[in-house]
Amino acid sequence: MLGSTHGTLTTDFRARVEACGETPRTAVHSTAAPSDGDAAELDVSGRPLHSDVPDLDRFFRPESVAVIGASDADGRPNTGITRQLIAWAGRVGARIHPVHPTRATVFGLPCHASVADLPEEVDLAVLLVSDPVPVIEQLADTKVKFAVAFASGFAETGEAGAAAQARLSAAVRRSGLRLLGPNTNLNAFEEFREDLEGPAIALITQSGHQGRPVYTLQELGIRLSHWAPTGNEADLETSDFISYFAEQPEVGAIACYVEGLKDGRQFLLAADRAARNGVPVVAVKVGRTETGARTAASHTGKLTGADTVVDAAMRQFGVIRVDGLDELQDTAALLARARAPRADGVVVYSISGGTGAHFSDLATEAGLTLPTLSEAKQRELHQWIPDYLGVANPVDNGGHPVGDWRGRKIIDAILADPSVGVLICPITGPFPPMSDRLAQDLVDAAEQTDKLVCVIWGSPIGTEEAYRTTLLGSSRVATFRTFGNCITAVRAYLGHHRFTASYRSPFDDAPRTPSPSFRKAQALMRPGQQLSEHAAKQLLRAYGIRVPREQLVTSAAAAVRAAGLVGYPVVMKASGPQLGHKTELGLVKIGLTSASQIRDAYRELTDIARYENIPLDGVLVCQMVERGVEMVVGVTQDDLFGPTVTVGLGGVLVEVLHDAAVRVPPFGEDQARHMLTELRGHPLLEGVRGAPPADVDALVEVILRVQRMALELGDVLSELDINPLMVLPRGQGAVALDALAACR
Repeated sequence: MLGSTHGTLTTDFRARVEACGETPRTAVHSTAAPSDGDAAELDVSGRPLHSDVPDLDRFFRPESVAVIGASDADGRPNTGITRQLIAWAGRVGARIHPVHPTRATVFGLPCHASVADLPEEVDLAVLLVSDPVPVIEQLADTKVKFAVAFASGFAETGEAGAAAQARLSAAVRRSGLRLLGPNTNLNAFEEFREDLEGPAIALITQSGHQGRPVYTLQELGIRLSHWAPTGNEADLETSDFISYFAEQPEVGAIACYVEGLKDGRQFLLAADRAARNGVPVVAVKVGRTETGARTAASHTGKLTGADTVVDAAMRQFGVIRVDGLDELQDTAALLARARAPRADGVVVYSISGGTGAHFSDLATEAGLTLPTLSEAKQRELHQWIPDYLGVANPVDNGGHPVGDWRGRKIIDAILADPSVGVLICPITGPFPPMSDRLAQDLVDAAEQTDKLVCVIWGSPIGTEEAYRTTLLGSSRVATFRTFGNCITAVRAYLGHHRFTASYRSPFDDAPRTPSPSFRKAQALMRPGQQLSEHAAKQLLRAYGIRVPREQLVTSAAAAVRAAGLVGYPVVMKASGPQLGHKTELGLVKIGLTSASQIRDAYRELTDIARYENIPLDGVLVCQMVERGVEMVVGVTQDDLFGPTVTVGLGGVLVEVLHDAAVRVPPFGEDQARHMLTELRGHPLLEGVRGAPPADVDALVEVILRVQRMALELGDVLSELDINPLMVLPRGQGAVALDALAACR
């Protein structure tokens, strides 16, 4: 039995982390966003730890606007745009200055021949020109704060367009202004209803039309405060607007339609700012079916595609990812308006046993908690509901009372239960007067409680008075049209509040300076090459990751001596810089128990290597470790986010099982543990079929040390694969039995 190399994740763990050069985590919970004065601070990988929040007040509420290329000529596209901008400027109280070289006036307003002729410094310049670069250059001396470019024909059109967009980005950087677009539209200048109250949704879309369903929520009484159509994001990007909206007191939720992220780290910093402030971010991110094109020698490289990493990064920082625009609008609306839950329990209240059972199945399958109501609560409900109907949860009333006060009593009694945080009433179709009275009782009860009341109005018509007036007229009832959207939104609502209640920004604790391990590791790296297993294990040792007792030998006689020192039984493996998966080539021999077996194995391994023309640096004679759970832990490089850490079930079936979880550094111990619970094979770590529980603490420690490697060596380490990492029974540690490392 192998001895333990670690104790608990308290004193001993902190000591070893400090020895590796890391600062131990503290129990302080930081919720305040960093000041912008810290924006230049970098982590050990050279990536920023904070980002500036762009001051977009003068973009959304400018005092003066220049419209360059303004027109009032009949039949011209610019005419309609100019008219809309004039109307918008009137609503926000901005002075508007048309600019056109041949016009004296536009829609009765004095028109200026050029940017140089503007009568004042303007906050916002709207560019109605096909080539915005010359105008950007002209604006450089005017101290304009923001510009919008509608023109298309840039990165969305291919290589030539991408080159044109690069020139535009360079011109913007030289000018000092901030640009929205190109290839954007007028959504930022829409008319928003001013008569709606309560927290608002701020909307970000890369494709303007995709935001229409959220924009029309205003017709259902949901307030919108901003719309940022980011287009090609030559300068201002989705992350800038998330950071800004997260600081606005009127914003209750941020809804995003994202086609591509411009900068992975900036997106995470923006999501971090929203999480610190408790502002939910709900996003549709297209690209789920995109194949992550990557050439990877390691198992972990084959376990993660581009969208897998995006999905993990969003979840890691609390971004709620949904699939459809209908889910986007319903989830954002609920999160913007609902108060924090008092409990996680969901009760289903229905006028049909079949409806209640159907919805409860779907809700439970989705992970919602439907607590069984206490015997006392069930007796209370049976005062008003016949005894033959089930009221344990779901609550079947057999038909909501119409002629008296009992219906409201039932609802109030359910909401009074301390285990209940959410009441959901699915009404599959209108059934007046019962459904009318039920809707009114639900609205009245919602007005008197701080718990969430949800109604699903299943009628395909949607013109019924109970729906249009009673339910939609209440700001305290969340109304949905489908079971699925209700479940998605409620799950997101409960999950968001659980996440933010315990959120601690990983950027606060990210290492700033290299550890002593980094200096040891530098000497082992070979640019552009893959390390041998022996060298890869030395790299692991440098970071305090345990490996078996082993010796590298270059003769059969030396192998026999090494086996005696290591201790029988042993494993023998060929070791060379070009070797990846040795098992397939027959370059691994296990369970060797005698000197004769050692000599035979040495000859066979070296013969195979010669036949396959594989150069070796020797043969490894290794301690044999059998008892444990085989895991894989590794590092891969993502084009958007940089180094990522993967953990999954390991061994020879790793790519068949494809059971892995991914995180983007930096992350803390809590996220490392969450990675394990995401695995379908997680029960193996808890012990199955009489096997003892595995040393999960040791596994978590390895994940965190691998993360440190990813941060410190990210620029020179393209891939790392520890497979298998044998996680021994609790208290006995974890041992890296094999390792592959490739250098950039």
